[in-house]
Amino acid sequence: MIDVANRLHSVEEYYFSKKLREVAVLIASGKPIINLGIGSPDLQPPHKVITALTEGLTNANAHKYQSYQGLPELREAIVSFYKEHYQVNLSPSTEVLPLMGSKEGIMHISMAFLNAGDEVLIPNPGYPTYQSVTKLLEAKPVFYDLNEGGNWLPDLDALEKQDLSKVKLMWINYPHMPTGASASHAFFNALVQFGKRHSILIVNDNPYSFILNDSPRSILSAHGAKDVCLELNSLSKTFNMAGWRVGMVLGNNEHINAILKVKSNMDSGMFYGIQKGAVEALKCSKLWYVSLNSVYEQRRELVWKLADALNCTYDKKATGLFVWAKLPRFLKSEEFIDAVLKNNHIFITPGTIFGSNGEGYIRFSLCASAEDLEEAIARI
Repeated sequence: MIDVANRLHSVEEYYFSKKLREVAVLIASGKPIINLGIGSPDLQPPHKVITALTEGLTNANAHKYQSYQGLPELREAIVSFYKEHYQVNLSPSTEVLPLMGSKEGIMHISMAFLNAGDEVLIPNPGYPTYQSVTKLLEAKPVFYDLNEGGNWLPDLDALEKQDLSKVKLMWINYPHMPTGASASHAFFNALVQFGKRHSILIVNDNPYSFILNDSPRSILSAHGAKDVCLELNSLSKTFNMAGWRVGMVLGNNEHINAILKVKSNMDSGMFYGIQKGAVEALKCSKLWYVSLNSVYEQRRELVWKLADALNCTYDKKATGLFVWAKLPRFLKSEEFIDAVLKNNHIFITPGTIFGSNGEGYIRFSLCASAEDLEEAIARI
C-alpha cells in the first residue's frame, strides 16, 4: 500500500464532485432531477467564437505547442477589454497572463507567493477552492466574516485589530459568489490601502462582472492597486465558455512574472483554436451582454418565485449567476436541500459549502431553462 501525501489529509474531495455522483445515480434510476446547483452556463457562446475555433483548426501552427504567455492577439484583446469595460490600462506584454481557467490561477498564484506557515485571509462565505489550495500548500487559512448586516463586505477595521504579521495573501471576490454582493470603488480604494499598510497581496476573483450587473468594476482601477493587487477573470460565465477553460490574471510585471514561473512548469500553453475563439469573445459588442442578461433576467424572476414558494427571502439588488436565499429560521441548509432533492427531485446548493456563515442559506443557479424552472415551481 502506497501512502498518499500528507497534504491530501487536509482537504476533502470538492463538494460538487461528490454530490453530482449522487445526483447522477438518481437520474440513472429514473428520477427527473432538475439541477439548480451548478453555475455551468447552459447557453451557447457567441456564434463568431465557435467559427473562430473551427477556422483555427486548419492553421499550420494550430497543433503545435503554444506560448506559455498566450498569443499576442489574445493578450491585446484582454487589454482592450479591460480598457473598454473597466477603464484599466494594462501592458499586453508584461501585465497580462492568459490561464486555462481562473481556477488554475488560484493554484498558480498561491504556489508563487505562499510558503508553508504563511497565513491567508479567506472570505466566509466564499469559494471553497481558496481554502483547499491554501491547505494543499501547507499555508494557514484565516477566515474573515462576511454577513448580511455588513452587505457581505469585510470589516477592515476589525481586521486591523488582528495580528496580520503572518498574512501574505488575501482573497476577495466581487461581485461576490455566492451572495451576489457588489463592492464600490471607495471600498476597493480602502482595500488597496489596507494591503499596502500590511504588505498583503490582495487578489480579486472577478468572473461575474457582466451577469445582471450594470456596473462592472475591477480592483485594478483603484489608485495604486497594481502595487499590491492581482485580478483573476474568466470567459466562462460572461461568454458561456466554461468548458473551454479560458481565464486570465492581471497585475504588475513583477507579480505576473512570478506566476509565469509556476505556470510554465505546469502546462504547455493553451490550444491555438481556443485562443482564437477567446479573442473573438472579448471583442463582443454591448448587444451580446444585453441579450445574455435578458435571458438571465427572465430566469431570475422564476427563481425568485421558486424561493418564495420555499418561504425564503433574498436581495433583489444582488448580481451574478445565482440567487442567494435565506431559509426560514431554525432550518439547516444541508438538511433542507436533501429533503428537496428527495421529495421534489430538485438539487439546490446548501450555503454551508461556502463556509459556516452560509448556514441558513441556499444558493440557486440560473443555469437552467425557463421550462425547468417552471417545472420546479410546480413541484414545490
